[in-house]
Amino acid sequence: MKSQTLSRRNLLIASGGIAVTSLATPSFAVEPSIDPLGKDLIFRTADPRNGEPKLSKLVQSWLTPTKHFYVRSHAPNPQINVDKFVLTVEGKVRTPLALTMDQLKQLPRHNLTATLTCAGNRRSEFNTEGKVGGVQWAAGPIGNAKWSGFALSDVLRKAEVLEEARHVWFEGLDQIQRSNAVIPFGGSIPIEKAMVNETIPGAVLADQMNGQQLTPDHGYPLRTIVPGYIGARSVKWLGKIVVSDKPSPNHYLATAYKLVKKTDPIDWTESGPIYRYPINGAIATPEAGVTVPAGRLDISGYVLPTGLMNSRAHRIEISTDNGVTWVAAKVTDGNSDFCWQLWKARVKVTSRTTSLLMRASDNTGGFMPQRVAWNAKGYLQNSWYRLPIRVS
Repeated sequence: MKSQTLSRRNLLIASGGIAVTSLATPSFAVEPSIDPLGKDLIFRTADPRNGEPKLSKLVQSWLTPTKHFYVRSHAPNPQINVDKFVLTVEGKVRTPLALTMDQLKQLPRHNLTATLTCAGNRRSEFNTEGKVGGVQWAAGPIGNAKWSGFALSDVLRKAEVLEEARHVWFEGLDQIQRSNAVIPFGGSIPIEKAMVNETIPGAVLADQMNGQQLTPDHGYPLRTIVPGYIGARSVKWLGKIVVSDKPSPNHYLATAYKLVKKTDPIDWTESGPIYRYPINGAIATPEAGVTVPAGRLDISGYVLPTGLMNSRAHRIEISTDNGVTWVAAKVTDGNSDFCWQLWKARVKVTSRTTSLLMRASDNTGGFMPQRVAWNAKGYLQNSWYRLPIRVS
């Protein structure tokens, strides 16, 4: 199994070339206490709301209950009157649209299960190399849910996309204060992805999550779900779609969510946006820093294969001796496109064991490398996962 470096193919899947230089080690030993106002999530920031579940709760089921699904926001939840809600579609189209929720519900409904993950998943591990900005996530900003809504391709066909269209922009109804301006969260995806209309659409305009209407934290009344792409491309509180011949100029695509190694504005501008997520994984149980008896130890966790159709974990391995030897883990749940897989393993730990390591590869050639280069915003941390433990 490849393990020492991150291949050019594996990284280009997500964004652009970047050197591999550092082994990440989690900077946390014990998770901080749970916010009493959000007993199901650990809130890294309260305003705006950014919370992740304890990993032991996260892997209790393949489908993530909404209460345990991470929340990522850049501004307070907007107050939206659904009776006055209108989704506009404009730009490189013959027929601009203004659709109410009732009109959207006249379109064919699509149901899919897909995993969302923040590009900053495991960000806090980068801090051993140097402080990174952004929400200091552990390995919990990931979740697998049932989504229901309307294929983006159906909406675009209704609007009659022009031949010169190359990208589809999304704009939310939230209001984010940046310097002296107020902007919405936004982004875009290539037109080829937007127009996919197979069993799993390239993108869905979802109004339901896990069989219920979306909650405000998750984008009520409408959000995009883009299977295989980082969570930032699944825009919440969707209010506007623009078809264009160029990518969105919105800050969260044009500047943020890029892999750069310094804060030089030229680098931020010239580096390409992150779209597809790479393979990633974590150990969920036991919890970090716990003391366990010597002998056999049952462990569990998750792996998210590369965000491609038909991608599945090919190998999941655990080491108790800092990578000298490895034991295979077994997938226990999950065999669906664009979804994570849960796994379990039984390993032997001794008084010399100070940590557990986890790595994985998938059938597309993606793999978790031993080292990932530090980057300024702490994106795409998918190196071998290290869980510190004590053995009595």
